[in-house]
Amino acid sequence: MLMAVVIAVGSLLISHYLISDLEQEERNRMEVWAEAMRSLNAADENTDLNLVLKVINGNYTIPVILTDQDGRALSARNINRSFTADEDSMLYLSALAREFRAHDRVIRIDLPQEFERGGFIHICYDESLMLKRLAIYPYIQLGVVVLFVLIAIFALFSAMRAEQNKVWVGLSKETAHQLGTPISSLMAWHEVLRDTYPDDVLLPEMEKDIKRLERIAERFSKIGSIPNPKPVDVLEVLSRVVTYMDKRTSNKVRIRAVFPEGQVIANLIPSLFEWVAENLCKNAVDAMGGAGSIEVIVEEDERFVYVEVKDSGKGIPKSDFRSVFKPGFTTKERGWGLGLSLAKRIVEEYHRGKIYVKESVLGVGTTFRIELPKGG
Repeated sequence: MLMAVVIAVGSLLISHYLISDLEQEERNRMEVWAEAMRSLNAADENTDLNLVLKVINGNYTIPVILTDQDGRALSARNINRSFTADEDSMLYLSALAREFRAHDRVIRIDLPQEFERGGFIHICYDESLMLKRLAIYPYIQLGVVVLFVLIAIFALFSAMRAEQNKVWVGLSKETAHQLGTPISSLMAWHEVLRDTYPDDVLLPEMEKDIKRLERIAERFSKIGSIPNPKPVDVLEVLSRVVTYMDKRTSNKVRIRAVFPEGQVIANLIPSLFEWVAENLCKNAVDAMGGAGSIEVIVEEDERFVYVEVKDSGKGIPKSDFRSVFKPGFTTKERGWGLGLSLAKRIVEEYHRGKIYVKESVLGVGTTFRIELPKGG
């Protein structure tokens, strides 16, 4: 990018000096042309006009308008415009000459006394078409350079994101694969214990934890695949999350569900969306230091379902609202900073929704909001 800026600035400077030189050269040519006109007006029957006429007729590129003392057009050359029978060409040329004079492109020729005492005419001229094109060219070149840089940056970020996605998918599938063996072993041991101690009150809880591990492995196995979201009752999924979190947090944390009546249907992948909600609740518990309240709120309108996780934690600075979803961002000493980043990917890439920090006040709490398209 720095090299592109240097090239662009250098090109503009070189073009500026080149155009300035060409403008001065055209000014010199017009002064010669004006001198030829002066010689033509002062000529008598003994003057050789071959060179004068050659100079006057040699101007094929620079637009020229001759005006009298009052600014009325007398004649013109190289004005590429056709006029209809109803148009006053001299009125148009007079107005165009005033524009040329406004840009200081005018040369005065004093007339001989025999023509008119104290009289003079003005030669008003404009830049040639080639000079105008040269003046525009650097900006076209700059636009091409900027476009090239933007395309290069887009390609670079796309390649980086694709590589990052491969890392995510590989890590997730390897985790699911590694969890498979101990989960199978735990299931076998659970069956042995149930046959040996059928009345043990801890076995149902152990079975719940094994099923929980199975769901976690299932979530990781689905990362990178393209599962199809299906119409699901959001309240049912979130109820499982609230029940799970309520049993596995201290009595100092109060988790409350604020749900509407009936069903709220959205297109979901239940196992993945359940993980997103759990992750938000766990982050809320960490932000409160193990004591406070969490509200899981569900609302809907004609197009979207809104899920909010509101806590009474320490809050997030406004400058970090976007950063919290970046990989590696964490405020915990032992955190990896991957939870919210993965949650954002699940919501946006798999559910076509949005997740963001709705509001946060330091020392008061934070509200995360998820927007999901409604299902039917």
